[in-house]
Amino acid sequence: MDKIIIRGGNRLAGTIPISGAKNAALTLIPCALLTEEPLTLRNLPRLADIDGFQHLMTQFGVSVSIAGGRPDDFGRVITLQATRLTGTTAPYDLVRKMRASILVLGPLLARAGEATVSLPGGCAIGNRPIDLHLKVLEALGATIELAQGYVRAMAPDGGLSGGDFDFPVVSVGATENALMAAVLANGTSRLTNAAREPEIVDLCNLLVAMGAEIEGIGSSDLTIHGVKRLNGATYKCMADRIEAGSYACAAAITGGAVHLDGAEAADMAATIHALRNAGVHVETGKNGIFIDANGPLRAVNISTAPYPGFATDMQAQLMALLCRAEGTSVLTETIFENRYMHVPELNRMGAHIETSGRTAIVHGVTKMTGAEVMATDLRASMSLVIAGLAAEGETMVHRLYHLDRGYARLEEKLALVGADIERVGE
Repeated sequence: MDKIIIRGGNRLAGTIPISGAKNAALTLIPCALLTEEPLTLRNLPRLADIDGFQHLMTQFGVSVSIAGGRPDDFGRVITLQATRLTGTTAPYDLVRKMRASILVLGPLLARAGEATVSLPGGCAIGNRPIDLHLKVLEALGATIELAQGYVRAMAPDGGLSGGDFDFPVVSVGATENALMAAVLANGTSRLTNAAREPEIVDLCNLLVAMGAEIEGIGSSDLTIHGVKRLNGATYKCMADRIEAGSYACAAAITGGAVHLDGAEAADMAATIHALRNAGVHVETGKNGIFIDANGPLRAVNISTAPYPGFATDMQAQLMALLCRAEGTSVLTETIFENRYMHVPELNRMGAHIETSGRTAIVHGVTKMTGAEVMATDLRASMSLVIAGLAAEGETMVHRLYHLDRGYARLEEKLALVGADIERVGE
């Protein structure tokens, strides 16, 4: 198994290309199940999770072809075609490592009238039940059974009827599954208190390009008029706002000046606001975002929240940055109850962080030192890399399979802007 070695202290300067969004891509890919025609997706990130989802799609008879690209091309173009579905079961062996696998449930149910999907895996960051996925599909007319670690969903003869559902709490994944199920339902569906993350908007825009009829895109109230069939499309995946925010923190902790090429400021308002409050200069433009951290970092208080609030997926990275800020910061994690597993590892590097329940108190320190650290989940992994870039000496980050799930060519991109970083075998 590989590890990353970082020799900290280099100021980052230059341009980092931002890849397509992992969380959007994993929602766009299963849309291929909704049509017999080809679906071509552009700007997909080169990630282990994307590869895994492609392999999962082949289980249902979907053909997958990947366009060739230049070695310096950070995006991929993939064409998927589900001319005829040959299966409707997503087995445990393929989905146990990837929570996004549950997103085949809605489109399989809509197109084939049935789906059997293993309960998902993914990062161990706390309780992430799929009860809302199942309840909203039941509201659309499905019958759900749980047995031996699998979800089995059945539509009545003639297909889903459509229906209304008011989410008791905001759920991104359940909103996505509901959208993909509702677009082929026989009637009209109304989703209230739906998630409105940019990735949801990206999914809606693709579905509309395929012929779906959706009202209220970008709001928490969505109305979907079911159609008889969807067509194929060619669509560009949105830029990854979490990757962009992560590299912004990496640049800032080193006092760097970095252009995040392709980042969409409109999708990152809460992250940009937090960075500015922390003393980081942020300029936004049509070609990306410029980060310039030429002054002292300041402490900030942040609570995670559903979009447009501060993303839980940015909490660990901001925490790493605030380890070097002047004063004491308070972070409150409202989404997941077990998302501070990076704290002991950051403290091993000289940080001074205390946790109590869902609150973390970060006392800024004047320096951090390199250490051997263990990645516990995807975003925690990146927080350790960020800390290592500013730490004195050498940092070794183990368990890179977490990082490879969410950051395409991480060491290459950081090396582009002056980081002393390399991947080596254990």
